[in-house]
Amino acid sequence: MLVSNKVRMNRLFQHGKCLDVAIDHGIANEPDFLIGLENIEGVMKNLIAAQPDAIQVNYGQADLLQQVAGRKPALVMRTDVGNAYNVARHREMWAVLHNPDEPILAALQMDAAAVVVNLYLIPDEPGIFRMCVENIGRLRQACDRYAMPLMIEPLVMAPAGQGAAYGSLGDVEKIVPLVRLARELGADIIKADPTENVEDFHRVVEAARCPTLVRGGGKGELAPVLAKSAALMAQGASGMVYGRNVYQHDNPSRVVKALMAIIHQGASGAEALDIYQQG
Repeated sequence: MLVSNKVRMNRLFQHGKCLDVAIDHGIANEPDFLIGLENIEGVMKNLIAAQPDAIQVNYGQADLLQQVAGRKPALVMRTDVGNAYNVARHREMWAVLHNPDEPILAALQMDAAAVVVNLYLIPDEPGIFRMCVENIGRLRQACDRYAMPLMIEPLVMAPAGQGAAYGSLGDVEKIVPLVRLARELGADIIKADPTENVEDFHRVVEAARCPTLVRGGGKGELAPVLAKSAALMAQGASGMVYGRNVYQHDNPSRVVKALMAIIHQGASGAEALDIYQQG
């Protein structure tokens, strides 16, 4: 890894750990994802005050973070958009870069600490998989040129008729090879789904061979979310990328405080819940 790449990684990871709060859900064009994000300016203001390690956004909202002076979370910028998160299934699946010609220009202009891109594995949809691989290739070349860390999000998606459309799966036997592929393609950071059995997550970390952050997915009850987060950290995770499990709860700032205690102080799920409840 280039020295200048490490400079950006050091902005993102504090002693090797990171809480990245994702509020880039507007790019999915799915109304349910926007619950809690209606007033994006207010959400950003509250998150900056809560001081997670990073906030993940798309280009069109990055100014809300970067126009703020003083100490603030690092910026992680999403680089792709696709139709894999909609409730209705589509005849044609696609995933494209916002700017295929200069894919990290916006991230450089906004002083991002890292960029993130998806790697979808959807049954019977090889076309979108190929698009993702091509996207990653373009990004890896640009990231090498400008020393930008690349976060890849390998997602094993559900087949038709199994749960919510395009819901991701926690099958460790499928996650591990896809994570390995993401690393082979040049990931500096992996953002992976938790395994169905938390005790299997160390296999994901081993396949990644780089900092591995846990993807949050849909909103869950807070106590189980915190307990699972602590268990995943014990399996070697470097932190979390949580969105709806932060911004759709009653008090997102307190959720950030609880998660930061788990990630950076080794708090248990029960201790983190006490921190949330005590404010």
